[in-house]
Amino acid sequence: MSSPLVSIIIPFYNDGFVNQAVASALSQTYPNIEIIVVDDGSTVNQHLLDPFRSSIHYVGKANGGTASALNHGIRMSSGEYIAWLSSDDLFYPHKIAGQLGHMLTHGALISATDFDLIGAGGELLQPQLAVKFASAGAFLRALHTFCPINGCTVMMHRSVVGRIGWFNEGLRYTQDYDYWMRTILSGIDFHFVHSPLTAYRWHENSGTSRHLDQVNAEFDAVHSWYANGLNELIARVGG
Repeated sequence: MSSPLVSIIIPFYNDGFVNQAVASALSQTYPNIEIIVVDDGSTVNQHLLDPFRSSIHYVGKANGGTASALNHGIRMSSGEYIAWLSSDDLFYPHKIAGQLGHMLTHGALISATDFDLIGAGGELLQPQLAVKFASAGAFLRALHTFCPINGCTVMMHRSVVGRIGWFNEGLRYTQDYDYWMRTILSGIDFHFVHSPLTAYRWHENSGTSRHLDQVNAEFDAVHSWYANGLNELIARVGG
């Protein structure tokens, strides 16, 4: 099996968990990786990255939000495959090897995986939290009401960016939902890997928990852009 380069993009803004995220990326069993930490205008906690500076690419930019940080990291990256890790989440050691192995075996251009929910102290709150679907149709219908894809479980081939374009920097909270909708409606199959390969951390300072009303309003706006196209795809797929 080939060993293509995988770029792990870690957007970072003032997060006190970033050292744990970077350590988990560096602990991958898959050897051919590069780690790009994009400092999105942080004012605190940059010192947490000092022990890792020789092992990562650390790039700074003016604050612009997660979408702009992801785009900047992708532009700076060299990998054939791209993975996204939030600065408060963790990759399990076999994350890249397991997911890339699935993608190479099945010819997948993009995939998501199952994940565990952890707390602020890293304690396991709920294993294998990803919603599972019995059919492609059920997955597509779910996109009308929520985003069933955890962005930090996603890996994609670089060619996806060439086809779909960049993350929408005008979206503060739902740039991931928007991107997955654009990808799916373009005809790219979204694969799911049933192994929990990422630990998603829920804590009181997470953006989702602090800005839930704004997240929901932005979700509704993004959904309205794609609802008709999604209904047409559901009608074709059935199930």
